[in-house]
Amino acid sequence: MTYHPKSEFIHTMMQRGFLADCTDYQGLDEALLKGGQPGYIGFDATAKSLHVGSLIQIMMLRWLQKTGGKPITLMGGGTTKVGDPSFRADERPLLGPEQIEDNIAGIRKVFSAYLTYGDGPSDALMIDNAEWLDGLNYLDFLRDIGRHFSINRMLSFESVKSRLDREQSLSFLEFNYMILQAYDFMELHRRYGCILQMGGSDQWGNIVNGIDLTRRVIEGEVYGLTSPLLTTSDGKKMGKSQSGAIWLNGDMLSPYEFWQFWRNTTDADVGRFLKLYTELPVEECDRLGALAGSEINEAKVRLANEVTALLHGADAAATAEATAREVFERGGVGDDLPTLTLTAAELGDGISIVQLIVKSGLAGSGKEAKRLIAENGARLDDQPITNAGLMLDAAALASPIKLSAGKKRHALVQIG
Repeated sequence: MTYHPKSEFIHTMMQRGFLADCTDYQGLDEALLKGGQPGYIGFDATAKSLHVGSLIQIMMLRWLQKTGGKPITLMGGGTTKVGDPSFRADERPLLGPEQIEDNIAGIRKVFSAYLTYGDGPSDALMIDNAEWLDGLNYLDFLRDIGRHFSINRMLSFESVKSRLDREQSLSFLEFNYMILQAYDFMELHRRYGCILQMGGSDQWGNIVNGIDLTRRVIEGEVYGLTSPLLTTSDGKKMGKSQSGAIWLNGDMLSPYEFWQFWRNTTDADVGRFLKLYTELPVEECDRLGALAGSEINEAKVRLANEVTALLHGADAAATAEATAREVFERGGVGDDLPTLTLTAAELGDGISIVQLIVKSGLAGSGKEAKRLIAENGARLDDQPITNAGLMLDAAALASPIKLSAGKKRHALVQIG
């Protein structure tokens, strides 16, 4: 890309690898030079926490604020009732209003770690699109907004086309999602002067729709910017691990497990992830990413510390590192490991080692736990488990035991 940006935000996005595409580089760049310009990203409230897959978007909002812009976190209290069909193989289960409200409350905690909310020129705003979507009159909406959308064009968007090409049903409810998202952009521009929508590259069609609608209905000049859809160097989707989603809320995934996820980064991804997920200078990210041999492991520790400190605080990062060193370097137990506490009723006359591996989150199913044992990947107090039929009773659990899956994933089991 030959464009040389004048604004600090676009420069940062390009330099650190956040930028996949932009609807008008020059127009957006010049608009941002005015300072205090609002930009938003929408987040649907489909769970009580966002996961690591959303972290690139959160960091974009953080950089927008750090470079003098005004971030808006738009919560999809309205659109979550419909569900985004983009690149999904099936329809999302619909959630009720109470569940959506609970989810929004959980997600709100995460944003406060990255953004400063308030009334200042670059203070962030949190807005719920139910504010304007819940009161819409269907016939008025069809007449005033629906007439600006071409079905032919909507069918050509990759997110819809991919579903239809696979002959998977796309309900009329879901088909409306892109119209509602476009309407969100227009309303944010009208109410809050928002000039920018950001999102993953899978949102390109939805963003372009919003820009067109805003220009046609209220003649507003707005812009779109997308980030690349991230996969790890081995092709896996960012945000997933063997034990499930890497949640950002500490009550759904402990700071230690979050730290460990980043510590386990593949060598080839270290430099790229340092640029995207930390605020270390780009030159330092490149230096750390170029390390080899055992030195790259210290770069991974630095990555884990920086990312964990941003979300959970410096103390949590330091505790996680200390626990990891205790467990891995000295063969100890560590104070901060994920802990499964069994009641006497759950233990009964005894519990199988397979059940314990599953309950502690080290395997997703009994079948997976048995395979782990068969492949010599499971350990009990650092000793290989060879018998998948092993039963443990109250005497065996009189003091906490450490279960391990491979070299890097551990959990404590104790009786409460």
